[in-house]
Amino acid sequence: MSAQTKILNAASELFLTGGVAALSVRAIAKQAGLSTIGIYSHFQGKQGILDALYIEGFELVSAAMSVAEDENVTLEHVLAAARGYLRVAKQHEAHYRLIFGEADAGYEPSERARAAAETAFGSLVSHLGLFLQTEKLQGDRWVLAMDVWAILHGYVSIVHHTHTKPKWDWQTMAINAVKHHLSALKPV
Repeated sequence: MSAQTKILNAASELFLTGGVAALSVRAIAKQAGLSTIGIYSHFQGKQGILDALYIEGFELVSAAMSVAEDENVTLEHVLAAARGYLRVAKQHEAHYRLIFGEADAGYEPSERARAAAETAFGSLVSHLGLFLQTEKLQGDRWVLAMDVWAILHGYVSIVHHTHTKPKWDWQTMAINAVKHHLSALKPV
């Protein structure tokens, strides 16, 4: 495992247990089994680590939502992308929490980090545009992508912030909510 991977894994673990406040260079170095100099040589400190995690988080989301490469995007393609999004939220909780607002007030994503976020959202906008394929709805695809993203994020946030295991299948509920929303716009 590379030093960079060790550092990012250590930062993810610390973030999950103590939030951004737990992410001191010293704590990350200790958790990774490296020196603080190693942190600075790979990431120029905490800001660089947060940027790397932020970019990696949105790259995970973007990759998980990449399910159709052609112009024949069906509702199942969009739902598969939504399932990928939910999978990332569950399997990479630290990344997810960081990219969706649990960073400290001092963290400002770099231009490169913001571009990763735009790419991930652009993937969903593109999928929905190809799925909707009607002139009337094409102009609204950004708004519809925001609707889908908000539905998914809402379910994930409820699960992340209740601190209990839900007694309901929240992932199925989230997918069904997306399906109902999109089916109302374009009956299948």
